[in-house]
Order: sequence, then structure tokens, then C-alpha cells
Amino acid sequence: MRSDLQHPQHAQHSQHQWHLTDDAGDFLAHAGDFLRSDPVLHTTPLSVTEKLRTQGPGAYGPKAPVLGRLESDGEVRATFHRLSGGGLSPTALTPEQADGLAAHLLSLGHTLPHVTAEESTANAFAEAWQRRTGATYAPRVRLRLNRLGTLTPPDPFPEGRGRLVGEPEHEHLMQWCREFAADVGEDVTIDADTWAGTRFAEKHYTYWETPDGTPVSMAGVNPLVGGQVRIDPVYTPAHLRGRGYAGAVTVEVSRAALAAGAKEVVLYTNAANPTSNALYQRVGYVPVAEVVVYDFSYPADGAAPADGAAPEAAGTEAAG
Repeated sequence: MRSDLQHPQHAQHSQHQWHLTDDAGDFLAHAGDFLRSDPVLHTTPLSVTEKLRTQGPGAYGPKAPVLGRLESDGEVRATFHRLSGGGLSPTALTPEQADGLAAHLLSLGHTLPHVTAEESTANAFAEAWQRRTGATYAPRVRLRLNRLGTLTPPDPFPEGRGRLVGEPEHEHLMQWCREFAADVGEDVTIDADTWAGTRFAEKHYTYWETPDGTPVSMAGVNPLVGGQVRIDPVYTPAHLRGRGYAGAVTVEVSRAALAAGAKEVVLYTNAANPTSNALYQRVGYVPVAEVVVYDFSYPADGAAPADGAAPEAAGTEAAG
């Protein structure tokens, strides 16, 4: 595995350095404690690096990932990941740190289609990237990170029950994942050949079914890592919405996550969707951070490759 050489002129100061690698094991040996120190805000890098650790560098595509950590006086202060040549996803950065990262990535020849981060960090990095490249930036989507406070089942609670999705239902599950992806504007192909390479593959899924056994809603849950799990996606077909099914399946998987040992349960929503945000707040989820995805547009002589893939922190939508 490679580890990119440092460029002292872009290291901010001699004691502040970005260290880049494509080896998830090496990255976690240095940055794992930092990520686990705030499992809610670090939910996405925790799940991304765990998948890379268990499935190898090809888990997200043919190009090697880039994992970075910022060290100062022997301590990790920030990290980022970039998957298969896609966009950049950093943890919280000061404006100075964001500018230093922009300079360091440019010195190594990186071009970026987008950045996904907590709003102040995304703003700082996008501004730094614009200063250094001439790129303009525009928001693609604004997401809201929510954590579970006190779980509160909806009242009235719809009749039915939750159950794990079985292997014989895999084609039906993929169809619902395709419909969810279309609803949130995610450009992804989901079929038997591509399933393993999508962000949907490593999750455990639960259906909410009516008393006669008909599935009416679903929720996926990422594996437990760093004491937290993330619910994603939640989906109810359009003709079944407005009946409380999404709230019921969210409560079901939230309870199961807590019973399995999760200390924190989190999910993302589209900040512009009042229906899903109100639903999650009613069942006990509390907003903790705003996340924005900025797409970069480059001058004609410095275009970056287009990248239509959704960021790993995709919204968890629910209606009904």
C-alpha cells in the first residue's frame, strides 16, 4: 500500500502535517481513536473506513481510496476520505486547516468534483479550493445529521410488525433500493451484478409488513462500528405513504440497534424535506449538524472529471 510523501511547503507548519494512505488498517491504527472520540459526527468516516478495512481497497470502486489524517504535536486533529476518485469528505476543519489541505491535495495533482462536510468546513474548503483553482462551487444538497434521543413510538401506531428481509426477497429489496435512489436523485445502477459494489450492500434490512404479511416500508442499518449505527435508507413506496409505516419501521430498527449494543443511533435527512425531518423528530431524533455537498465547476482549461455518484452521507428519506 502506498503512503504519499509529504510536501513541507504545504504542511502548514513542520508540526502540522497531512499524512495520506490507501491502507485502511494503517489509517485506523493512527486515526481510529480520533474517529471514535465523536461517533455521531464521525459516523460516515467510521462506516467508510470499516468497509475498506473488511473488504479491501476496492470496496468502493476500481480506484484506490485516499485516506488522510492531520497530525499536530503527535495527535490527530482531523481526517478526510476520498473514494475511487470521487469527492472529498473531511471532518471538521478550521479555515487555516482547510486551506492547507487544499494546497496539499493540489500539490499531489488531485482534482475534485465535490466536497461533502459539515457546513462551516464545507464553506471553508470550497472557498480555499476556489482561491487556488479558480473553480466555482454551488450547493447540490443540504443534509441534516440527527441522533436518537428518547425513542418515542408514533401514536397511533400502525398495525403490523417488523421483520428482517430474507435472501429470497433480494430482488424485491433491490427494486425498492432503486426506487429510493431515484427519489433522492442518486445516480447508481442496482442489480445482481452491481449490488456488491453499491453503498446499499453492506446493510441489514428490515421490512414493516401489514398483518397479512405484505411489505409496506423498509429501513436499512449500517454495521455497528465505534459504538454507533446509522439508519439508511428508509423507504415507503409512494402509494403507501401517509400511513405511519416509515415511522414504525424506523422505531423497529432503532430498538434493534440499541438492543444490539449501539450507544448512538444516527441518520441523515434532506434538510429541505420538512416531512421526513418532522417524522424523525416525532420519534425521538434530534438534529446535531448541517452537512452540505458543494459541486465544483472548473474553467475550460482546468476541468475536473465529472462524478455523478452520491456522497456516502446520502440522505435518509422517509414519508409515511
